[in-house]
Amino acid sequence: MNTLTEKDWGTLLGTIEDGECTPFLGAGINDGILPKGADIATRWAKEHNYPLEDCADLARVAQFLAVDRGDGIFPKREIRKLFRNVAMPNFHAPNDPHGVLAELPLSIYLTTNYDNLMVGALKSRRREPHRELCRWNNALKNCPSIFDSPSGSEPTPANPVVFHLHGHVDEIDSMVLTEDDYLDFLVNISTNRNDRKLIPARIEKAMSRASLLFIGYRLSDWSFRVLFRGLVCSLEGSLRRANVAVQLLPDVAQPVSAQAYLNKYFGDMKIRVYWGTAKEFALELRERWRKFKQ
Repeated sequence: MNTLTEKDWGTLLGTIEDGECTPFLGAGINDGILPKGADIATRWAKEHNYPLEDCADLARVAQFLAVDRGDGIFPKREIRKLFRNVAMPNFHAPNDPHGVLAELPLSIYLTTNYDNLMVGALKSRRREPHRELCRWNNALKNCPSIFDSPSGSEPTPANPVVFHLHGHVDEIDSMVLTEDDYLDFLVNISTNRNDRKLIPARIEKAMSRASLLFIGYRLSDWSFRVLFRGLVCSLEGSLRRANVAVQLLPDVAQPVSAQAYLNKYFGDMKIRVYWGTAKEFALELRERWRKFKQ
């Protein structure tokens, strides 16, 4: 069920044309490409004798592995192994979310994923992207960044930036995976707001002065709520703009009632919800964008 009105679509396409839309990518955008977090957690829980009942909670199971092994990096190494042999999808498929997003004239892409798929999709469109990391802990303070250059390099549609809030597998210390990681991340982000090395001013502007397009998150997930309220909503400008989130129908006994509740709950924060898969949204966005440009 598509709950975006024609006016919603018009607003979204207009912000894309003006370069004032910022895609925000979650794990669900990788369905069918990378293993799901719940599946990884369940397998780890079985292999390592996880003693609690919430076996599908990746952050909690990863926390257990870190404590059990006495090594906070251990679960991150395991994730990195899973990512090594993943084949790139067909970015030119009409319903490939990364490929469709790469066609848009945007300069900033935000993601909480660890993979290189968005960078790969942009390169498939002959664009030259830069990968940037959120330097949320001391181990990352000296990571190179285009934002630290004296010239103050500005991202452009030809040279966009993919900003990894929760890290990347190539920089294992950057990965936000365990419960402790998530807590440290949120504390450091909220208490060190003036440290421009954590979230550069240009990235903050992309969150507060643009419409956000969330793809791959579930509105009912606490991870999304914490992310949105703790990070995005702290930037007051983001509340004045219409944002879009792509969601699957709630897996509950009364999906219509749940859908109405979530629409109302997030409607107060100016989030418009597209009910469908990331691929369904990508296909419709691609068709509407091409008609819009014509």
